[in-house]
Amino acid sequence: MPDEVLDCRGERCPLPVITLARRMADAPAGTVVRLLADDPAAAVDVPAWCRMRQQEYLGSPAPDTYDVRRV
Repeated sequence: MPDEVLDCRGERCPLPVITLARRMADAPAGTVVRLLADDPAAAVDVPAWCRMRQQEYLGSPAPDTYDVRRV
């Protein structure tokens, strides 16, 4: 279960990833953030951002839903 949900539905690239990055910067290690984003680019952008920033991408448990754990 996520600790927090960020609803970025309706926002276009790159706004969902920017919102995620800002929140993750302040989140304690181990925090799971669920990003809701219906921009098709999020399916590529979120896992790529996690790899670049060494955060743990936990997957997409539902359409337009991305879970990330703060490392």
